[in-house]
Order: sequence, then structure tokens, then C-alpha cells
Amino acid sequence: MNHLLWLAPAVAAFALFLTWCLRRYALARSLIDVPNARSSHSVPTPRGGGVAIVLSFLIALPFLLVGNEITHSFTWALLGAGAAVAVLGFLDDHGHIAARWRLLGHFSAAMWALFWLGGLPGVVLPGMVIDLGWLGHIAAAFYLVWMLNLYNFMDGIDGLASVEAICVCLGACLIYWLNGDQALIWAPLLLSMAVLGFLYWNFPPARIFMGDAGSGFLGVILGVLSLQAAWHSPDLLWVWLILLGVFIVDATFTLIRRLMRGDKVYEAHRSHAYQFASRQVGSHLPVTLSVLVINVFWLLPLALCVVLLGLNGLLGVFIAYVPLVILAVKYKAGELERAT
Repeated sequence: MNHLLWLAPAVAAFALFLTWCLRRYALARSLIDVPNARSSHSVPTPRGGGVAIVLSFLIALPFLLVGNEITHSFTWALLGAGAAVAVLGFLDDHGHIAARWRLLGHFSAAMWALFWLGGLPGVVLPGMVIDLGWLGHIAAAFYLVWMLNLYNFMDGIDGLASVEAICVCLGACLIYWLNGDQALIWAPLLLSMAVLGFLYWNFPPARIFMGDAGSGFLGVILGVLSLQAAWHSPDLLWVWLILLGVFIVDATFTLIRRLMRGDKVYEAHRSHAYQFASRQVGSHLPVTLSVLVINVFWLLPLALCVVLLGLNGLLGVFIAYVPLVILAVKYKAGELERAT
């Protein structure tokens, strides 16, 4: 592992530089996100910077493969699914792609990843491990598609999606290290470094947005990382679900309320809890920093309890999510925005 330590800062530096290049490109090509009634920002801002995350991470994967830090099958799962989702998002950033074609592409990417991963491993429940067979593989495909879409939904204020990805990935790395699973560290570590380089430009007030290419890519890659970890140890799937709790709860709670109201769920809106919260405080920064605090001081300790203290994973998810659901209700996730 030591022979590749140079790779982490190199990925961060490359992402930092590439985001600067993409910002200049976006300004030159007028790829600007202009605020409208459904936006959470008020200043026209370049978009598409997430391509820097995509390229920085994917270019680094062959180094891990050659260094015997990741397997061929895992490499193909990340490369194929990540690149497909990123290209689809890039095209959507430059022009509109119909929702049905985006969804078809998302499921195709998910099935590609699951083919190389081997599907969904056994799921740990109290006192047993259940192999769901084909039903589990179908559920895993929907899980990956939901992960990449919820990440797109949650990328609505400055720095939020970046901070979430860094917290989740570094939290997973810490857990792997403490639990003796060092073989799993490299992929989430390099993903966090790629996002860190981008975050310099995306931290509130953002100078460039991630765009669909970056947010969808992060969602599907985080999903793939969680399933790969579950193949190593079934309990680790619950660990990832705990670490991703802020985004999973806000996005899922909001979606359910909008579905119950009969809204068109594919239409843009700003009714997530984090969007209501940012309007309430009048700034993006406090909300982004609050998510960081929740990740570090609530979700990470609970995830550590699962692997180090033997806390049942399903129970850990329940304990982690209850306060997050309360916050979602408090900040009116999924409610119609009242005119002021």
C-alpha cells in the first residue's frame, strides 16, 4: 500500500486543476446555471465541474489495478458504471435528455456494475444471513439507480454533495482501517481526494457547480463501493447505509411525500429539507456545515458501533435514521413551498 501513497495527493491536485480548466471552459461556452423559481442559488454560476471528479478518479483506477490493490472485476464495475452515468449526465448538462432514456441508461449502468460485482451478497438480519437470490439482484439494481438519482436531487446547494461524499468515504476508510479491512481503503480514499480537489471551487459561495455528470457519478460509485464492501463482510452494507443516512433520508422522505401528493417526481423542485433549511437561515454554508457535523458526530460513531461493538446493523440504521426523519419533518421535506 505504501508504494501508492503519492496517488492520493496527486488525485486531489489533478481534480483541483481540472476543475479550474472546466470552469474556464464553462464560462467560454456559456454553460451557466441561471437561477429560476426552482433554484436554491441566486447568482448565475458555471456548471459541469463534476467532470473533474469523474476523470480524476477513473484515471487513478488503473494504478490501483497494476498495484494489486483492487481486482479486475471491481475495476470494470467502477469504470463501466461510472463512465456510463457520467457521459449520460454530461450530455444532459449540455442539452436535455428525456427522463425515460436517462432511466434506461441508469439501469443499464447498474446492471453492468452488478454483473462484475456478482449481484447482491447475503443480507445480515438479526440472527441470520439471507441470500435473496434474483430478488436481491433486482433490489440491488433499484438501489444503485436510486443512489445515483438521490445524489442528483441532493446536489442543490453549495458544497453539500461534496462534503457528504468526503465524509462518507473518509468515514468508511477509518472504519476499514480500525476493523483490519485495509484492502478496501483505496477506492473510497481516492474518491474522497477527487472530491476534495473539486470542493475548493464548490465550497460556499460556489464558483462552479457539479452538474449531473458529477452528482450521478458520485451516487452510483458510492453505491458500488457499498455493495463491494458487503461482499467482503455483510455487516459493511449497514455501515454504508448509516454513513449515507443524511442523503438517503432527506431524498427518500421527500420523494414519498411528493408521490403521495401526485407530483411529477422527475420535475425539478426545491422541497428537500436541506433546501427549506438553507432558505430559512438565508445561506448555504450553515446547512452544509451542519451536514458535516451530523456525519462526523452522529452517523460515524454509530457505524463504528456496528463493526467494533457488534451493534446489529439493521438496528444501527434505525437508530441513525430516527433523528434524521425528525429533522426532515421539522424542515418540511416534501411539502409545497409557500409563496411569500
